[in-house]
Amino acid sequence: MITYRLRDAMPASRRHEWEALLALENEREKRIKIEAYLDSGRGECWLRRPEIAALVQQNLLHFDGSRYRLLAWVVMPNHVHTLIETSQTPLADILNGWKSYTGKAANRLLKRTANFWQAEYFDRFIRDEEHFRKAVHYIENNPVKAGLVNLPEEWIFGSSCYRSAGGSPACSVAP
Repeated sequence: MITYRLRDAMPASRRHEWEALLALENEREKRIKIEAYLDSGRGECWLRRPEIAALVQQNLLHFDGSRYRLLAWVVMPNHVHTLIETSQTPLADILNGWKSYTGKAANRLLKRTANFWQAEYFDRFIRDEEHFRKAVHYIENNPVKAGLVNLPEEWIFGSSCYRSAGGSPACSVAP
């Protein structure tokens, strides 16, 4: 399970709001509080723009089945959650490819040149079937938890919508 976010999702100007979260020793508590902070929609939220969210989603789907197996995903306004199964391609290379391509393409659409993605990402190894089920539920329900939609399949930039539409591109907007 991987989470990566926009460069300004935790803005330096609001360091007083989130710095204490990073200092929490309990990893579970830290993760929950950081996710809640991200869901509050700080920063420019470039992924709120349908053409940019669609670009990111299409990029995730592009190498599904060759470099990795994409099991669940959601593109939120300022961050992305994915659940993938890797094989030969190292995780760092997968993330670098996603962020490099989409960062450059999004910046072209936005007519800007600044860093788009934060350099870091967070990953978590899935331990068992129960953990897998909870991870998929968390990812697909993130837009509901953030108050963006009432049902997971209503969020067009995620695996729940994609699956409910039978893998149709009806769940995305072409850039």
